[in-house]
Amino acid sequence: MIPFVCEEHAISDNTVLTIIDIENIDEATKAVLDENFVSICEGKSGSSLSTVKTRVRNLFSSKNPEWIMGATAEFFVHLYIRLADFKQECLFLNLEENSIKKGFDGYYSKDGLEWLMESKAGSIDSKDVSHAGKVTLAINDLSAKVSGRDKSGKKELPNNPWQEAYSHASQYDVGTAANIRKNIKELANDFTNGKFRSIEEFNTMPCGTVFLSGVWSQPDHVLIKRDIEHLSDKLKGKHVHVICVTHRSTDLFIEYIESE
Repeated sequence: MIPFVCEEHAISDNTVLTIIDIENIDEATKAVLDENFVSICEGKSGSSLSTVKTRVRNLFSSKNPEWIMGATAEFFVHLYIRLADFKQECLFLNLEENSIKKGFDGYYSKDGLEWLMESKAGSIDSKDVSHAGKVTLAINDLSAKVSGRDKSGKKELPNNPWQEAYSHASQYDVGTAANIRKNIKELANDFTNGKFRSIEEFNTMPCGTVFLSGVWSQPDHVLIKRDIEHLSDKLKGKHVHVICVTHRSTDLFIEYIESE
């Protein structure tokens, strides 16, 4: 059950758009959060909900508003993707570094396909912020990561995103199938040896989240869909699942992790 407003649209033969509105965290949404929170953050760690909430609360307390916005956006994208029956092959938390994970924001599988997810977020108070703009940043980041270059295409990336994905799939309580781990490891080894890939070889999930300033204003879904349709030449991947989310405020999530 997806407890918030959620619409799905076919953009092209290989592209789907999901539009999500999160105005409040009501009791139904809280119940779904409670059910999925530990798994999103730590997999099958066996930790209690209250313990993981404390861990996330302590992490958030040390971060600035921009970081909190990005992390909150990413968490709810993970939640939606799980509720849409994708298998999470990664964790929200990077426990060794007391941060959210690095590399790709998400690695998922469903029906024999593997997916790369990247989440970008911004405030409605920022100049020219839009869901489409954040989706563009997300797909550009994914493209840069698999190509081994920064956004300019000139500088090699210092980190191997596939190795990060392999670490999460292999070392934590994620339960990733052996064939997926093998595939990620081969990609990590190729990256290390300078054999880079093109984003068109992968299934992608570019996600754009816009946070309102605490006062709900109903987003124009028709406009969001039209803007994403105009990005068709920039939405790269074998299959593309675009996710556009509108949040009333990061305070909703902060209140949740601070609750009992």
